[in-house]
Amino acid sequence: MIPRERCEYSAIVDRPPLKLPNNARLVFWSIVNLEVWDISRPMARQVIPAPTGQPLLPDVPNWSWHEYGMRVGVWRFFDLYSKWKIKPTLSINARVCEDYPRVAEQAKRDGWEFMGHAYDQMPIHKQDDQAGMINRSMDILEKFTGKRPVGWLGPGLTQTYETPENLVAAGVKYIGDWVYDDEPTVIKTAKGPLVTLPYTVELNDIPMMIVQHHESDYLYKRTIDQFDRLYEEGKHRAKILALAIHPYISGQPHRIKYLEAIYDYVNRDGVVHWNGEQILDWYLKTSGQKLGAAA
Repeated sequence: MIPRERCEYSAIVDRPPLKLPNNARLVFWSIVNLEVWDISRPMARQVIPAPTGQPLLPDVPNWSWHEYGMRVGVWRFFDLYSKWKIKPTLSINARVCEDYPRVAEQAKRDGWEFMGHAYDQMPIHKQDDQAGMINRSMDILEKFTGKRPVGWLGPGLTQTYETPENLVAAGVKYIGDWVYDDEPTVIKTAKGPLVTLPYTVELNDIPMMIVQHHESDYLYKRTIDQFDRLYEEGKHRAKILALAIHPYISGQPHRIKYLEAIYDYVNRDGVVHWNGEQILDWYLKTSGQKLGAAA
């Protein structure tokens, strides 16, 4: 099925407003992305182009840039979320549990939600056995954490037409790849319904910092503008604000204070910090939607 066959168009103004408990206005959904970049392949992102203008292998400078996030930057994230007692969603390549067990163990110890993010950082379209990779990833995360993840984010938000069926078959209940709404929605698959949560490519440090090359404080400015508007709209219907960050970008010394300032600003009455599974549980209870039966 193509996306339009999976879900009917729905204007947000035509839906009954969703309500959060205790008169809250807004869910702040924090997503930390942890990845493994295989040195034998082209790097997932480049902060510095090759001198020849063509990708060179091995790409040591860009691999090292990413490695900084796992060695240093992510620990700034752990400190930040520990301070605010926030347990974010961890979008994690399953291979992190093998290559960076120290980092994965800390996230597990701190109670972060593990969300599937493929085995390592390679687009879904490049996988020879997509279903096998998805199941392998979920199995590794389940063995590591003791609980099978319920969420999934494709690397680079990539999907093929068959991906939703493969995800449901592997036990996935929600995805973040469809960034087309402020609210959760349900899409059809041949194996049953699948919930989409409002992940973000706008409040995301990859496009903002690495693609668009904004200054370090721009993540703060854009997030606050987004927050102010959604918090106001949250008087009338529940809103979800997603923030997606990577330790090799937002964990850099010249950016971390702006990430910290975001949480200083948004922590106020009417805001709850939920992970993806909490958002899913609330949505299913509020909407009455059932998962498991074929759509």
